[in-house]
Amino acid sequence: MIEVKNIKKSFNGNVILDDVSALLDTGKCNLVIGASGSGKTVFMKCLVGLFQPDSGEVIYDGHSFTEMNIAEKKDIRKEIGMLFQGSALFDSQTVEKNVMFPLSMFTKDTVGEKMKRVNEVLERVNLVGANKKYPAELSGGMKKRVGIARAIVLNPKYLFCDEPNSGLDPQTSLVIDRLIQEITQEYNITTVVNTHDMNSVMEIGDHIIYMHKGKKEWEGTKKEIIYSKNELLNEFIFASEFLKDAKDMRMLEAAGKIDNDRNMDEIINNDSPL
Repeated sequence: MIEVKNIKKSFNGNVILDDVSALLDTGKCNLVIGASGSGKTVFMKCLVGLFQPDSGEVIYDGHSFTEMNIAEKKDIRKEIGMLFQGSALFDSQTVEKNVMFPLSMFTKDTVGEKMKRVNEVLERVNLVGANKKYPAELSGGMKKRVGIARAIVLNPKYLFCDEPNSGLDPQTSLVIDRLIQEITQEYNITTVVNTHDMNSVMEIGDHIIYMHKGKKEWEGTKKEIIYSKNELLNEFIFASEFLKDAKDMRMLEAAGKIDNDRNMDEIINNDSPL
């Protein structure tokens, strides 16, 4: 679990994060959404320690990350996996060397032990046999899966994904979303995802935070987002007429179901014959 308490961050007098608090649960996909410039990227960078908040706290499982010294922060970073927006693979290295990189940096495992772990995670992301390929030989979806394999190779407790579906077609995006969700639940990881992809929101949004102009404007689940009356959120999520119509239809269906349930309750309570 990651707890964020009242963090603020400014650059050259420009407020980027304004008193943001959140609770990011373990075993769930915690999505941070918002328009460009809303503060979500700075929020994630504060969480992983790339930026130091001007005030407030980031707490990892009861331990204040913002108050830790360099050595203590390094220990926490060993438990963090990161999937970057562009995958950030080393073009000159093979798939297995890319995935092995964190093991070489943070462990003293033998080559055999490292290869065993590399093959385990490549199998988990359905890339068996891709060890000797180079990034240039991979599709966009395969690169993302290599990035995920590298992110989980150290068995992290926390997984951060920055726009994991950037540049992918809708079908491949769905595959990546489900893989992130499966890994989160399977390994009981605290997963934080920055995304613009509304398919991701509705597919894996266990907990959603909507950022607007540096503030946390709304939070809830993928089910609650359908019925939200927050105008700023609705303008962002349901921007097109098609999506607005889809939201209206879903709400009408829900209203109809409630009316049907009420009628059934009345029939049962009155002992009326069906």
